[in-house]
Amino acid sequence: MLLVSAPFAALERPSLGLGLLQAELEAAGIPCETRYLAFPFADLIGLREYQWVSSELPYTAFAGDWLFTAALYGPRPAADAAYVERVLTREWGLDETAVRRLLRLRAYCEPYLTHCVQTVDWDAYDVVGFTSTFEQNIASLALARRVKQHHPHLTIAFGGANWEAEMGRELHRRFRFVDLVCSGEADRSFPAVLAALHGDLGHVRGIVHRAGGTSTATAPAPLLHDLDALPYPDYDPFLRDQQASPSAAGLTPTLLLETGRGCWWGARSHCTFCGLNGNSMAFRSKSADRALAEILHLGERYGTTQFNVVDNILDMEYFKTLLPRLALEHPGLSLFYEVKANLSNEQLALLAAAGVRRIQPGIESLNDHVLKLMRKGTTALQNVQLLKWCREHGIRAEWNVLYGFPGETAADYAAMLELMERIRFLDPPSAYGPVRLDRFAPYHDDPAAFDLQNVRPLVPYRFLYPFPDEALMRIAYYFDYDHADGRRPDAYARAVMAAVDRWQREPRRGALWRVPGGDGTTTVVAEHPSGARHATELTGWEACAYDACDRVRSRAGLLREPWAESVGADAVETFLRRSVGEGSMVRDGDRFLSLAVTVPARAWAPSAADELAATA
Repeated sequence: MLLVSAPFAALERPSLGLGLLQAELEAAGIPCETRYLAFPFADLIGLREYQWVSSELPYTAFAGDWLFTAALYGPRPAADAAYVERVLTREWGLDETAVRRLLRLRAYCEPYLTHCVQTVDWDAYDVVGFTSTFEQNIASLALARRVKQHHPHLTIAFGGANWEAEMGRELHRRFRFVDLVCSGEADRSFPAVLAALHGDLGHVRGIVHRAGGTSTATAPAPLLHDLDALPYPDYDPFLRDQQASPSAAGLTPTLLLETGRGCWWGARSHCTFCGLNGNSMAFRSKSADRALAEILHLGERYGTTQFNVVDNILDMEYFKTLLPRLALEHPGLSLFYEVKANLSNEQLALLAAAGVRRIQPGIESLNDHVLKLMRKGTTALQNVQLLKWCREHGIRAEWNVLYGFPGETAADYAAMLELMERIRFLDPPSAYGPVRLDRFAPYHDDPAAFDLQNVRPLVPYRFLYPFPDEALMRIAYYFDYDHADGRRPDAYARAVMAAVDRWQREPRRGALWRVPGGDGTTTVVAEHPSGARHATELTGWEACAYDACDRVRSRAGLLREPWAESVGADAVETFLRRSVGEGSMVRDGDRFLSLAVTVPARAWAPSAADELAATA
């Protein structure tokens, strides 16, 4: 068995799917090798060019895929010219220099494929399996076609996100040199395919194969419920190929770790735009013992303490089980996790202690109405609260702003702009853009229910797959659409997106600190981006009120506090209004949130303040 990862796979990280299959097949007694054939292409065109295509060009332009279309289909000058004009130039605004740069790179595709055909001992294998996610599909197909032509005895298999469900069935029908497709979780189905390869495949669930010359799909693959039964992923082939690559040997690899599958929030309330997980939303996770053992195994084997956890959402039970053990027994880790934004301060403190240095909290908006339309289950103030606490605990929050949700209003974005102006000292969004319509999302499953119409594949698909429209509808993962009311979200969201641009570019964003005193006082220190500072000392009940609003509090809830009984509602309201007016607090209706980032009093010294300001 040979497993292949082709361009444009990321050069900094291995394929978790291939790492698991490598280990699974070896454990089953099936000799298996894995080749990361993206590295030879990077060596051929140069690391800078490879990273430009794979990481800097907009991924929905599919430029990496388009580079290999001539190698797959032959010359198509009219189609290529149309792609350059409609996609690269008109839609994404690439200039002539960038277009010429891509055309130069295209000339390397055929020599690269010839190199792969000639240097890999294909006759040593019975089956070749290609993984395909994002912009790997056309390069993988072009290589698979040549391999099949030169070695017709080989069984060619495909899997990965690009071949899930209906997409895999249609691609299998269109590319007859592809013998098998694994759709869904292949941990059990792929070994079963290999065991039954020369017999009856009809009983193996989760595959597409040819029966009597006809493309035939079996029942969906069963979900793996016991994740502890999975092997540790084998990343030896990735590190071997990376180290052997003249262009990529100097890159610092980031290893991938899986502790859970599915999404427990999505199982309750599927976010309207989310197409992750395909048909497998059911949440499952590894036991804390197994997750910890895997972290230690991978860390020891590969000499690393840095892991990107691929889970769509953190298992909340880990706050009781896994995270305390990581914090107490294994300091020094650096982990990335996706989380829900409504975490408590104590939970974020535990994440930081456990070595979680970066999170993706699913913040896609700072407006309650828009978040409700998404079915996010969070509020704008909860999102701001999380950003504030992340700064407090030294966790980097990676978040986006999306716009164009059916039902949103221009007023939503006016309110969002006002809120953004108040929190510019916090970390800005990593990116922004219009919401996509992705396969498997509720928007895709029932567009009419959301007043979406004229759903069609993104324009680049027409230049990647020369097939009829109905076939493209089955192959595409990303879709374009129109709003039934004819709205143009770019018009009313433009000011917010411009504000995000400015926020991202600001070299100094100022700071706002909360310094609790030992005598019941609280000092709020505001630093302007120019460096000028202003400190306000709060005492008595005002300090209590400001401290109480470190988390989102309602006006009614504050008035139930013991200190509020002798103060009175009018005085509390006056203080809240003043704090909002001064910019140290934000308000949403009758809910309030203090914005100042807590700094321990012992850390409050000129040197510490300067250091904090430098990182703000």
